[in-house]
Amino acid sequence: MKLFVYSYRKFDEDEYFQKFSREYGVELGICYQGPSMENAHLAEGYDYISILTSKIDAALVRKFRELGIKMISTRTIGYDHIDLEAAKECGMKVSNVTYSPECVADYTMLLILMSIRNMKRICQRAEINDFSLPGIQGKELHNFTVGVIGTGKIGQAVIRDLSGFGCKIYAYDVYQAEKVKKYAEYVDNIHEIYQKCDLITLHMPLFESNFHMIDESALSQMKDGVVLINTARGGLIDTKALIKGLESGKVGAAGLDVIEDEFGLYYKDLKAQCLRKHDLSILRAFPNVVVTPHMAFYTDQAVSDMVKHSILSCCLNEQGEENPWEIKGES
Repeated sequence: MKLFVYSYRKFDEDEYFQKFSREYGVELGICYQGPSMENAHLAEGYDYISILTSKIDAALVRKFRELGIKMISTRTIGYDHIDLEAAKECGMKVSNVTYSPECVADYTMLLILMSIRNMKRICQRAEINDFSLPGIQGKELHNFTVGVIGTGKIGQAVIRDLSGFGCKIYAYDVYQAEKVKKYAEYVDNIHEIYQKCDLITLHMPLFESNFHMIDESALSQMKDGVVLINTARGGLIDTKALIKGLESGKVGAAGLDVIEDEFGLYYKDLKAQCLRKHDLSILRAFPNVVVTPHMAFYTDQAVSDMVKHSILSCCLNEQGEENPWEIKGES
């Protein structure tokens, strides 16, 4: 089987691509840039492509199909960067990967603790030898009522970790998991999360149906000073509504590892450029907002899992076997 890899990262993925391609008998082609109409031709003669978070629109999907590509495998859990409708129309299969939920769960706890302990302000002051106390008093997590929206593997790991802090936990998901009920109480309506919780953390994929689920209407139902954490997908939160909430004090703090419209931004050295991301600039200016560049997944275990599962997904498809990573619909 032949696999062409876009956005190939030599500094962290190379050892795993070499290891697993040998293990599964896969011939690799590589490109260090993300896929585009300009470099799509490089994949000609290959059966499958592996990508990261580059935007794959309808035109690019059709181009790869014309080149004979059978499936697009994204080395990410999320797949909202791929036009699934176009893929379905032209018979292109799409798959994602899974990786240890602990990486994102750990990072979620990091952002929660940083947010409720005013860590951004503490670090900023320490840099200029300002060791004063006013304005940096934190809160203790056991006094919080926490809402977890999305109880897949990552949400379950977050709930398990939160339970050790002694806080009250509510959970919401269309599909309830028995493991969660040991630590948290499921609510039947997401509005109960909005109304009851002091801190809300998001852990679900992004679909058209939940785009901007946290908007002005949702924020208006929340407690004053609510803390919002997002390590899932930026489009789950209406950024402009969030900014208004921060300015008014409705939102007391936010920990964001993802933002809207981050394609083409992260994982590049852009320090010499002026970014055309006005909302990002505004968010970073708030002393009570921590914004990190989509790093929650980034551990050695996760990178190994991402590469292995992308290769294995393509192999399973080639062999006509059941592929647990194939995307078959929004459900």
